[in-house]
Amino acid sequence: MERALVIGASGGIGAALACDLRSRGAEVVGLSRRADGLDVTDAAAVDRVMGALEGEFDRIVVATGILAPEDRVPEKSLSSIDAPTMAQVMAVNAIGPALILAQIPRLLPHDRRSVVAVLTARVGSIGDNRMGGWYAYRASKAAANQITHTAAIEMARKRKQSIVVALHPGTVATPFTADYPAHEKVGAEQAARNLIAVMDSLTPAQSGGFFDYSGVVVPW
Repeated sequence: MERALVIGASGGIGAALACDLRSRGAEVVGLSRRADGLDVTDAAAVDRVMGALEGEFDRIVVATGILAPEDRVPEKSLSSIDAPTMAQVMAVNAIGPALILAQIPRLLPHDRRSVVAVLTARVGSIGDNRMGGWYAYRASKAAANQITHTAAIEMARKRKQSIVVALHPGTVATPFTADYPAHEKVGAEQAARNLIAVMDSLTPAQSGGFFDYSGVVVPW
């Protein structure tokens, strides 16, 4: 039986992932700030909650993140940049996944395939940036991509069958994207199915990559 860990399991995509994996017969452990006190901006909370986990996981998904703090919106121009807001977005979207990834190696098997997926976003791609704007969110997701890529290199040294990747889930219809009605969106359940299919298709040779919901490589 597959054993899976979903971090951010109370969010739209995280909840859908946990539900779908359970429907496939997996044993799923879900963690969230709401249910477990896992505040990814608090290193002590990450150490406490992640440190309490035991055993090995075949699949780990980091599905945490914010578009902007509750009282803010993504910046449309340089003049809109606010240092505390940018720091908060970076703390959640980049430093948080780094703190999580630091806890993961001990939870992965040595003798079989495993997948670690960090959900980032296409807007974190520097090569694909043609629209501009959204400075903090773009920068935080680009940083998360770099952190994930670097973690993949380290984990492969001792776990040759591990796969560590950044995944773009598409624009998913959740409260996270509710203020952007013009975007073409997919339901959380379909997004979960798409992401699981991509994870299942990857090989260790693709570890460290950045892929979208259909398995296509996204430029850095």
